[in-house]
Amino acid sequence: MSDTETTTRDVDHLKEDGSIERLTIDTIRTLSMDAVQKANSGHPGTPMAMAPVGYTLWSQFLRYDPSKPDWPNRDRFVLSVGHASMLLYSLLHLAGVEEIDRNGRKTGKEAVSLQDIEDFRQIGSKTPGHPEYRHTTGVETTTGPLGQGCGNSVGMAIAERWLAARYNKPDHTLFDHDVYALAGDGDLMEGVSQEAASLAGHLRLSNLCWIYDSNHITIEGKTSLTFDEDVGKRFEGYGWNVIHVDDANDCDALAQAFAAFRKTDDRPTLIIVHSIIGYGSPIAGTSKAHSDAMGEAVIAETKRAYGWPEDKSFYVPDGVVEHFNGCVADRGRPAREAWEATLASYRTAHPDLSKELDAMLSDTLPDGWDADIPVFEADAKGLASRDAAGKVLNAIVPHVPWLIGGSADLAPSTKTDIKGASSFEPGSYDGCNFHFGVREHGMGAVVNGMTLSHLRGYGSTFFVFLDYMRPPVRLSSLMEIGAVWVFTHDSIGVGEDGPTHQPIEHLAMLRATPGMDTIRPCDANEAAAAWKAVMKDSGHPHALVLSRQALPTLDRSKYASADGLEKGAYVLADSDDPELILIATGSEVGLAIQAYEQLKGEGVAVRVVSMPSWFRYEKQSDAYKESVLPKAVSARVSIEMGSEIGWDRYIGLDGKAISMATFGASAPIAKLQEKFGFTVDNVVKTAKSLLETK
Repeated sequence: MSDTETTTRDVDHLKEDGSIERLTIDTIRTLSMDAVQKANSGHPGTPMAMAPVGYTLWSQFLRYDPSKPDWPNRDRFVLSVGHASMLLYSLLHLAGVEEIDRNGRKTGKEAVSLQDIEDFRQIGSKTPGHPEYRHTTGVETTTGPLGQGCGNSVGMAIAERWLAARYNKPDHTLFDHDVYALAGDGDLMEGVSQEAASLAGHLRLSNLCWIYDSNHITIEGKTSLTFDEDVGKRFEGYGWNVIHVDDANDCDALAQAFAAFRKTDDRPTLIIVHSIIGYGSPIAGTSKAHSDAMGEAVIAETKRAYGWPEDKSFYVPDGVVEHFNGCVADRGRPAREAWEATLASYRTAHPDLSKELDAMLSDTLPDGWDADIPVFEADAKGLASRDAAGKVLNAIVPHVPWLIGGSADLAPSTKTDIKGASSFEPGSYDGCNFHFGVREHGMGAVVNGMTLSHLRGYGSTFFVFLDYMRPPVRLSSLMEIGAVWVFTHDSIGVGEDGPTHQPIEHLAMLRATPGMDTIRPCDANEAAAAWKAVMKDSGHPHALVLSRQALPTLDRSKYASADGLEKGAYVLADSDDPELILIATGSEVGLAIQAYEQLKGEGVAVRVVSMPSWFRYEKQSDAYKESVLPKAVSARVSIEMGSEIGWDRYIGLDGKAISMATFGASAPIAKLQEKFGFTVDNVVKTAKSLLETK
């Protein structure tokens, strides 16, 4: 069967239906075709096939007010199959969603105008190839890397359950929204969706509905090349309710499926929708992997099948916007207004919780949130920065209860468990300790979803396992959300566990990620300063990189205050007119201090700079940077048990880096430090060699 025949067969039995419902569905389809064709890039197939699904969900079930798209109790619609972005853009346009800025203020514009649709995939447009959070009002999360939206939706459903458990009262229901995610074959092949689905089934998230577009097509061809499992049985095994809709064009069957989901109160729901994808031939000269534009002839034939004007592009018939906006707004606006009335009453009945809720929804911190953060006394033996950070976290959470998260089965090691607090589990959704299981990738996507729902989510694991969760960590930066990534066991200091567990390249990778604040504190007080800095800055993600081994707690009456961490780098120890600068992070700062004391005793004028965050340092003024790393001092040594990549930025062509150029080894930490040159003797030797060549 040809692509044209497939497309025509898909719509042939619909073309005689002149109802406004069918007209709206076909408008979604034709807008998608025209946008992809004009851009010569993109994918019209899924938007065309799923138009009845999107229409039915939005017009009959989705609780959403287009005039208030950030209403906290709105239902969420996540397009996990992000390459089908034109489906979402068409829905946002036809629903009349109003644009708001990142502070929630209306701009007076449409979220997605018809011109925006015509500018699909063009520079500066609000309709990029894959939906982007913050970039386009109405996009709940950035999707495109398949499976991530599925994981995000689980985090959103978790957030609703936690918010309901904490804030709902018998006389006031503030949170009862549902979360819908549209996924395709590719989403369900990716491992992250399987991790997330398993967790959702365990947690019995009955407010979660995934819609699976089972069209049996991927980029390489039919899914039978690689994928022939019974997805429904797999999800039944996860503990999900599974519903089949045999024809994606059957709006009545779709409505019955959504109604069944709404009645299900003990498990998440998967609706498997069987469709025939409207799939065109790629334009000459364009890779099929990057464009499924149908070509003018196929589009004309398809429009004829719809009974559509063949000579019109980006055509929205009279009455379609009014109809679809009315369907969505006439249900969503009264629901939102009723919610606001409930909230007003709640403020009187529950003033303390109301004040807390206001702070959470506005991303502000309550008064006294840092009152119990400990100050650590100087101690040569010290403690691991993971232990110190865990103590600080435990001091913050009672004051900021929406700071919630957990670990991928490693909380006893990452020290992220909240003492005396309950766990978030089925039947106990008010708990703040999350157990993500051995699912690093799923954890990352879920934490992003939680953070997108006003919670301050954190996830923790060993630093080397960042490899298992790199996609959601990257997306947290792309979305500019305040997720917190806690990584422990940060270096060859892991010791006997060996090179499989000793991160080498990971610091360089995080630092190369735009918008990621990577902080590697040197002692307990820097760990406290790190958490303070993180909490005050929710506009982008943070990675706390912490040690397993004990680190000396520096005497801050002798050395500079750890508050210098807030600027990314600061002069920790100094000499008059320094001729040499030692720059270090994390556990190596203590080593730099030891070398400093020896060099200073030998008459060398040396400065030690603690540089826990390159990201923060680069935001400082040129004058501040010069005060920390004066250009006149070219003799510089960096000390870090990680890759050398990037350190030339701070040590210059004349400096030297004591770093890792290979993987580590399995041995006690002292032997590893000696083998790889992280000793006082080697630091002093390297420093002196620099001075001798001046």
